[in-house]
Amino acid sequence: MALTRQHKAEMQATLTDRFARATSYVLVDFRGVDVPTDTDLRRRFRAASVDYCVVRNNIAARALAEVGPGLGEKLATFLKGPTAVAWSYEDPSSAAKVIKAFRKEGDDKEKLVVKCGVLDGQVMPAEAVEAQLASLPGKDELRAMLLATMLAPAQSLVRQLAAPGQSMAYVLDGRRRKLEEGE
Repeated sequence: MALTRQHKAEMQATLTDRFARATSYVLVDFRGVDVPTDTDLRRRFRAASVDYCVVRNNIAARALAEVGPGLGEKLATFLKGPTAVAWSYEDPSSAAKVIKAFRKEGDDKEKLVVKCGVLDGQVMPAEAVEAQLASLPGKDELRAMLLATMLAPAQSLVRQLAAPGQSMAYVLDGRRRKLEEGE
């Protein structure tokens, strides 16, 4: 089915908006992935708050050229053959984590091939997407690490303040036991 100019312009505007809002995105080749497997992948992306759709390469290239200078040219080599894009808006590693976990599950799911990834305008090769981007801590993990770092001095202070009272309790308990043994 041929697309009208208006429909192509709408698609380009949508893609431009997604590329501009995303903190990271991953381009994948989905050749050989059957419909039930693709449906499962889409469900996982939705659960992780990741947008995923199949794109037309020429429209995606034009949208990328609008987003960043030179970005369309950098990604031109990856925009060949069937291409789908997974956009992460809040957590930069969420799309890469979903893809990595999905690919580990079996032979039929390994047909999904990562072409490249983009993090803050920097193109990452496919190996780096699964090795580095997917291993970044998520937003919740970063919050937990920050909270633990902030609470550590307070916890240390409480332990130091409680130590003399605790030592005194141990001494009194030892004295009580000696008295009970002596009787």
